[in-house]
Parts: sequence; structure tokens; C-alpha cells
Amino acid sequence: MSEIIEGKFEYLKQGDGPPLILLHGLFGALSNFDPLVEKMKSKFTVYTLRLPIYSLPLISIGLKSLAKHLHGFIKFKGFAKVHLLGNSLGGHVGLVYATRHLDKIESLTLTGSSGLYENAFGGTFPRREDKNFLRERITTTFYDPNMVTDELVDECYNAVNDRGKLIRILHMAKSAIRQNMRGEIEKMDVPTCLIWGENDEITPPRVAKEFHEKMPLSELFWIPKCGHAPMMEHPETFNQIYWGWMVKQKFISS
Repeated sequence: MSEIIEGKFEYLKQGDGPPLILLHGLFGALSNFDPLVEKMKSKFTVYTLRLPIYSLPLISIGLKSLAKHLHGFIKFKGFAKVHLLGNSLGGHVGLVYATRHLDKIESLTLTGSSGLYENAFGGTFPRREDKNFLRERITTTFYDPNMVTDELVDECYNAVNDRGKLIRILHMAKSAIRQNMRGEIEKMDVPTCLIWGENDEITPPRVAKEFHEKMPLSELFWIPKCGHAPMMEHPETFNQIYWGWMVKQKFISS
């Protein structure tokens, strides 16, 4: 499916129904959500939004700028309310957005979200010139090392070896650390679905537990033998959990 470009907004759009916006992580791709889109497009208009991580001016790089971009997109499309789902940094963007626009959120779903703690790249940023080292660090994203394809390594390698992209990646990672949501999430009284890999090394299980303890309307679901990107590593299980939760919340019928 071709990416839609409208002004400063780039996204994929499929389905028909209330708006569901998907937000990718720092190294994420729009394709990360393909199985989820296929599942949900019968009930929702699914927008997979490209976050402008590599195109923001250096002076304005940060979580707040990405949240403003999301707000601009929602305003541009004229949505009264939206369902938000974010992985990793994308979940964090959703949380920052929620601090100012909670009234616009119908539901919030976080999977491997940063915002409380994130052990990026296993605590070590990859050496740019070393693909093998880079592959080892990317492997921490998944429980199953076979998820780390040559294509995925090449994409990450190209990003960290582009000076402009690398600077933005580093700035964004630092912004994520600074923008801790611990003092905000108790106020987020919207239906919240937490879907977490039991073997997530980047945002470990204790992070999910803290989100669950502090977010008043949250439910926490675990996926075994799963790392930081459940919607990629176990798409069928992820889709079943999310679909079932949406039915339980009466956002969709079974």
C-alpha cells in the first residue's frame, strides 16, 4: 500500500470506522504493524503514522515535538476522539500527548512502551562500523533471534551511519530518558491496554507492572517467549488480546 503524504504528515490508511492511530518506535517501521492492521481494518480506519524522527529540526528534537506532530495530525484530520496504540517510543509519544489532550483519547494501548524506564540497546549504543555488534544489540529486541533479519540489520546500520539521522536518534533517546511519565500516568483515567512480552529486555516486566499499578483504568496482558515488539514477534496472540480487550471495553462487537 502506498504511503499518503499530506503536507507534513505521512501515513498509511486502511479500513473503515472510528480512527485507530498506530505509533512506531525509534527504529520502528510502518510495516511493524501490518498483521494488526489486517486484523483491525474491518472495525476501524487504521492510520499508521510516520513519526518525523529524522526530519525534525535539531533545535526541536524531542518527545514533545513528536506529541505536537500527533496532535497536529489529529486536528488536521478533524477527529473528535481516537484510539491510540504505540510501541516503545511510540507509546511514550502517546503518553506525552495524553498529558495535554486526554479528552481526545478513546483508548490507549501501550506495548513495550518507554516512559518509565528503557534499557536502549542493552545499555550500549552500537558501534556504527560493526554490523555484527549491531546485530547482537538488535537481538535484545526479540526473544527469538531469528527475528533479526539481514534487512533489519541493514536498515538500522544505514540509520546509525547517516550523521544527520544518528544525531537525531541520540537526541531523541536522551529526550525519552528526560521525559519520565511517573508523575503523570496516575491522572490518565482512560481505558488502557498494556500488552507486554514476558522476556522484554528493553522495557522489562517491572515497567509493565508499574504502568498497571499507576494507571487507573489499565489491564495488563503478558505474552510468553516474547521480547520488546510483541506485535511483530507474536502477531496472532497480540491481535487476539487486543481484539478481545476492545470487545470487552465495548468499542467493537465480537
